[in-house]
Amino acid sequence: MVKKVIHWFRQDLRLSDNPAFLAACEAGDVLPVYILDDVNSGEASMGAASRVWLHHSLESLQKSLQGNLQVFAGNPQIILENLIKTHKIDAVHWNRCYEPWRIQRDKHLKEWLQESGVEVGSFNGSLLWEPWEVLKKDDTPYKVFTPFYRRGCLAAAPPHDPLPAPSTMSFIKTDEENSPITSLKLLPEISWDRSIIEYWHFGEDAAQEKLDIFLNNGLSDYKDGRNFPAQKNVSQLSPYLHFGEISPNQIWTAARQSGSDRNVDHFCSELGWREFSHNLLYFNPELPEQNLQSKFDNFQWRYSDDDLKAWQQGQTGYPIVDAGMRELWQTGYMHNRVRMIVGSFLVKNLLLDWRLGERWFWDCLVDADMANNSAGWQWIAGCGADAAPYFRIFNPVTQGQKFDKTGDYTRKYVPELKNMPEKYLFNPWEAPQAVLEQAGVVLGENYPQPVIDIKQSRERALNAFQDLKVGEFVER
Repeated sequence: MVKKVIHWFRQDLRLSDNPAFLAACEAGDVLPVYILDDVNSGEASMGAASRVWLHHSLESLQKSLQGNLQVFAGNPQIILENLIKTHKIDAVHWNRCYEPWRIQRDKHLKEWLQESGVEVGSFNGSLLWEPWEVLKKDDTPYKVFTPFYRRGCLAAAPPHDPLPAPSTMSFIKTDEENSPITSLKLLPEISWDRSIIEYWHFGEDAAQEKLDIFLNNGLSDYKDGRNFPAQKNVSQLSPYLHFGEISPNQIWTAARQSGSDRNVDHFCSELGWREFSHNLLYFNPELPEQNLQSKFDNFQWRYSDDDLKAWQQGQTGYPIVDAGMRELWQTGYMHNRVRMIVGSFLVKNLLLDWRLGERWFWDCLVDADMANNSAGWQWIAGCGADAAPYFRIFNPVTQGQKFDKTGDYTRKYVPELKNMPEKYLFNPWEAPQAVLEQAGVVLGENYPQPVIDIKQSRERALNAFQDLKVGEFVER
């Protein structure tokens, strides 16, 4: 019997290795839909940069689906109910999502659909291993990455080989004309997104191309080269992974097939870190808002709108920090090493609440993933699982000198300092006046003075964090 099936695209905007979509196509005629749900998401609604990416990704998916994708905005239950009645739908398929609000929504929807006599098919299209598949021997979740990855992930059944795209697609024909992607109003009214659009290509084909480029040019020196933001040793696959334009299975399999050495192993362990972050979020749904280590609940964060604004705008007076924040604004992305530097600066040098950084990244990143973003910020702050120790405070001067020695990355995003010699590029306030004049730099005018003293702020942070006695992990 040929069924009529809705495939609900969510974070799986691709045709290949899409288990829910493949099963729908094999079952019968398919109605592919995307629903922008700002009703149930609350404060977890998608940030501005992510909406820009989503718009262009949906445009690409629409082409792949030969114009048959229907897009909606609103409450999914109301929208699905109307579609089911109109088209006499037999089944609804989707790939699982793992944000707490989506889990709660999907559980309710699944119960409602089944009570309505509609078959529900939910699949894993976003993770290598489901959270409940990687547990300790006592069936409790891991809280430290290394045993999670080595004893949990690598000891579990290996990721499946990627599934093919459907060989045939039979779509349910509708009388009404499909709404254009623009009807979702994802793009900003003021075109601040131009540099983001110019920086990226969007969609499933672009994701595969990005993977191929990385495997051919970046993977061979990944373990060491990934620390240097001016080098091309990072994959930049995170936004494609978040929106599901490529699956982790496709990346894992391609990397493993490319060879077996420390670079491949380290790259795969980074996919493992993504799994760990999702595992943390699944078992700790309060992760984006509450400290995993409860002893941090009474930590006395500073409040300074001026310092926060300087950090957000890349005007701290610390060049490697400012370069990272400007890269974020211009491209919707930031190199991972620099993410750690700017995060440490906000939380430990400025002593501003990690949640302020988490929210800024959420709005500005095209790869704003709830699990990765919240777990990463808690790691930086020292309040999360397997977190960085409180005494690990990145010095933005030495970090710049070590990982951007020639200054190519910093000069690109902080052009005011393009003529500064390497000796003073990351500490321009220490440069002799003659050097500043020759470089055309006037501190306090065309480049800011440092917002804080790096040595004094380090001591302040050490004293503040040490008061917590955060030597051991305390579970909430």
